[in-house]
Amino acid sequence: MSKILIVDDNRASRDLLRAILKSVCSDIVEAKNGQEALDLIQQDRPDLVLLDIDMPVLDGLSAVRKIRQDPSLADLPVVAVTSFAMEGDRDKGLAAGFTMYLTKPVRAATLRQQVQQLLGHTVT
Repeated sequence: MSKILIVDDNRASRDLLRAILKSVCSDIVEAKNGQEALDLIQQDRPDLVLLDIDMPVLDGLSAVRKIRQDPSLADLPVVAVTSFAMEGDRDKGLAAGFTMYLTKPVRAATLRQQVQQLLGHTVT
C-alpha cells in the first residue's frame, strides 16, 4: 500500500487534498511545514510527497532542496502544489528538485491521475 505525505500550512488545503486522494490512497499523513515534513520522511518514508511552497518554519523550496541532498531520497516523488503561478515560478520549482509542479486550484481528476501515475498505479 502506498503512503502519501501532504504538506501545507493551511488546514483547509490539507483537508481538500486528502478528500481528493482518499480514493487513490488510504494511507495519508500530514505536516504543517517543511521541517515537519523532513522529520516525517526520516521516520517513515512516504511513497509520494505533495508539498506547498509558501509555509512558515521551512518553506517548500528549502524542504525539497534538503530532500534532494539525501541520496536515499533521490527517487522520492515530490510534487509542488502551490499558488505560486507567476512566470518563472514553475522553472524555479523544478530546478529546486520538484518532480512535478501543480498550481492551485488543482483539478481533482488531474491530481488523482498524476498521483496514480507517480505511484505506478493503473490510471482509471
